[in-house]
Amino acid sequence: MRSRQISERAKPFRLVKYFSFSSLILIFFGTITLSVLNTHWIRTMQFTKSEDYALLLIENLNHQVFMQFILPVGLKYGKIELRNQEQYERMDSVVRSTLHSFKVDLVNIYGMKDQVAYSYSKELIGQENIGGTGFAKARRGEATSKLVQKGSFWELLLGVPKEIKIVTFAPLRAAKPLSSVAGPVLGVVEIVQDLSNDYKSIFRFQVLTLITVSAVMLVFFLIMIFVVKRGENIIQKRAEERLKLKDQLSRAKHLSSLGEMVAGVSHEIRNPLGIISSSAELLKKKMMSDGVSANIPDIIIEESGRLNNIITDFLNYARPREPNLFPCSVVGVLDKIIAYLSSQMENQGYTIQTEYDRKVPNIQADADMLYQAFLNILLNAMQAMPDGGVIDIAAFSREGHLWITFEDHGPGINKDSMGKMWDPFFTTKDKGTGLGLGIVKNIIEAHSGKIRIENRTSGGARVAIRLPVHMEA
Repeated sequence: MRSRQISERAKPFRLVKYFSFSSLILIFFGTITLSVLNTHWIRTMQFTKSEDYALLLIENLNHQVFMQFILPVGLKYGKIELRNQEQYERMDSVVRSTLHSFKVDLVNIYGMKDQVAYSYSKELIGQENIGGTGFAKARRGEATSKLVQKGSFWELLLGVPKEIKIVTFAPLRAAKPLSSVAGPVLGVVEIVQDLSNDYKSIFRFQVLTLITVSAVMLVFFLIMIFVVKRGENIIQKRAEERLKLKDQLSRAKHLSSLGEMVAGVSHEIRNPLGIISSSAELLKKKMMSDGVSANIPDIIIEESGRLNNIITDFLNYARPREPNLFPCSVVGVLDKIIAYLSSQMENQGYTIQTEYDRKVPNIQADADMLYQAFLNILLNAMQAMPDGGVIDIAAFSREGHLWITFEDHGPGINKDSMGKMWDPFFTTKDKGTGLGLGIVKNIIEAHSGKIRIENRTSGGARVAIRLPVHMEA
C-alpha cells in the first residue's frame, strides 16, 4: 500500500521523464536526418561546382583550340585531319598546355559522327558510338554532366565508392571574334574529373558530424539520466517523508485517543483498587489477631500493588507531565539508583561499572523524572541478563551536550524487535505492559534530549542518551 502511494505521487514526474526521453530520441534522429540531408546538399553543391568548373574549362579549351589549332591548321593545310601526326601533335600540345594545371583525368574530342578524334588515352582514338546520350545532347548544343561511381554495394550505399568521377559533355563551337554569339557546333568535348578525394572528404565530414552529434546526444542522455534519477530520488524521498509524517500524525492521534481512554479507565480502576488493598490489609490484621494464616490477604495486597504499578505506567505514558527544571546532577541521580539497587544486584550477581568524566556539568532537569527513566533502563539491562552480569554506565560531556550510556552484556536485541521497541504495549517479556521504553523516551524528549538503542559489536545492547547542558527552565 505504501509503495503504491509513493508510485501514485511519482506518476507526474514519470510522465515528464518519458516525455524528456522521447524528445531526446526524436531530437537525435532528427539531427541524424538533418546531417544526412546536409551531406546530400554538400554533395549536390560539389557536383554543381565541378560541373561549372568543367564547363569553364571546356569554354577556355574551346577558345584555345579554335584560335590556336583550327584556324592556323585550316589556313595551312586547308582541312583538319588529326590522323596527320603533325596536326595531332599540335592539337595535343594546345589541349595539354591549356589544361596542364587543372585536375582533369581525361579529355576526349569527338567529331560530328560520334567518333573520338582526340583523347588523352590513345586507345580511344578512332572508337565510335561511345559518347551516348551526353554526346547526342552536346551535338544539339546542350551541355550535360553525370556521375560515374565504382565500388562494392556497401561502398555505394554509404556514399564512399572506390572511384567517383564526373563526366561532362559540351559542344565544341566555332568562335566568332568580337561577338558574344557562339558559332556553329564543330564537335563535342568530353572532360572527366576524378572526385574521389572530394567525396571522401565529404564522407569524413559526415562521419565526424555523426560522431559529434552522437557524442553530444550521449552527454545529454547521461545528464538527463542523472537529472531524472536525482529527481526520482528526491520525489520518492519527499513522498516517503510525507507518508512517514502522515503515519506519525495518524499514530499520534490514535495514541492520543488511546491515552485519554487509558487515563480515564486507569483513574476509575485506581479508586476501587485502593479500597481492595486497604480492605485486604484490614482483613490481614484481623486474621492475624485471631491467629489465622494471612496468606490470601498477602496475595491480594501483592497483586494489588502490581496492578497499581501497571496503572501508574499507563498514566505516566498517557499523561506525561512537564518536567520541573532545576539544577540537577546526573551523576548524583545515577549514584542514587545504584545505591537503591545495590542489595538486589548483589544477591542476583550483577556488577555495575561506572566511568564518569572528571567534571560532569549539572543540567537543568527534573531529577525525579530522570531517576524514573534511568531506573527503567537499568532494570531492562538486568532483565536482559537473568543470570547476572556486568552493566557499564558512562557519563561525559561533548560539544554542549551531556551523554549517558548504559551497556549490558546480554544477547542484544533481535532485528524484528529493533523496529518495534518504541511501540506502546510491545514487549518480549512474559510480564510487563510494554510502556517502559515509551515512558523513558517521553521523559528524555521532554528534556529536549535524544535516546538511541543499538546492539554492541561485542554483544549486548547499548542505550545512549543525549541531553543539552544549557536549557532554559
